[in-house]
Amino acid sequence: MKIIKINAIGSTNDFLKDLAKQTFVADGTVVRTEDQTQGRGQMGASWHFEPGKSLAFSVFKRFPKMPLKQAYAVNFAVSLGVKKALEELGMTSVTIKWPNDILAEGGKICGILIENQFREPESFTSIIGIGINVNNSNFHELPKATSLFMQRGMPFSLDEVFETVVNFVLKELNAASQDNFEKLKNEYETYLFRKGKVSTFEGNDGAVFSGIIKGVSSEGLLQVLLENNLLREFQLKELKLMY
Repeated sequence: MKIIKINAIGSTNDFLKDLAKQTFVADGTVVRTEDQTQGRGQMGASWHFEPGKSLAFSVFKRFPKMPLKQAYAVNFAVSLGVKKALEELGMTSVTIKWPNDILAEGGKICGILIENQFREPESFTSIIGIGINVNNSNFHELPKATSLFMQRGMPFSLDEVFETVVNFVLKELNAASQDNFEKLKNEYETYLFRKGKVSTFEGNDGAVFSGIIKGVSSEGLLQVLLENNLLREFQLKELKLMY
């Protein structure tokens, strides 16, 4: 594993993308920063980063023998790796809010942004950005956010958290293959936030409706059982889970 440390940067994902355009990037290369000024989440959302208290890094991973139709295995593996790492660090009730927000006791503690670059039918690369709230003690206008510090009432070493999460994530990514895709998917679904419970959603048209999360499709679409007993699949931009 090659680790590149940068004091301050706009986005670790963007740094890796630019680096890959200029030179060969080794599999498993990690870029870490102490101050990320333009962190991004899903759908272009910004990521709250507090220098000295938050952790942000990106991992470059090659998949030379993974069918593109199974590219969502990356999402499964990374989400599971982060969940297991946080549990190793003492977090409890860690769940995955589709598609890849990691919650602890219902509060968002980690965000993941995965950007795949497809080159051939059986080969692609992934740049995986991970942001973790470590020693943050409050979140202005973010009532659903939490941190390791807030969960345990004690400060954590950023280096320890970084090493633990990176090792668990790379372990899951290195084990991911087309042969264990279904196993990964089933394990991911096991830890989905509010799976099997009646939940409230808001559609992209503003309409509010109820449904039960049943799982995800192989392409990563959220499967929701609606009131009329119809199982419908949703893309990320099509609905928002209200909780």
